[in-house]
Amino acid sequence: MEEFLSKNAIYIVMIIVLIVWAGVFGFLFVLDNRIKNIEKEIKGETLK
Repeated sequence: MEEFLSKNAIYIVMIIVLIVWAGVFGFLFVLDNRIKNIEKEIKGETLK
């Protein structure tokens, strides 16, 4: 296992970074939808 980690460390780091970025973009997408719904409520429009 140690040999695998030492030879492939850069790939493991890249996978972790990609997972973190995917989480950040997913969170921003959900947050954007929530803000749009709140803006619609404030304007008096009905929600779906």
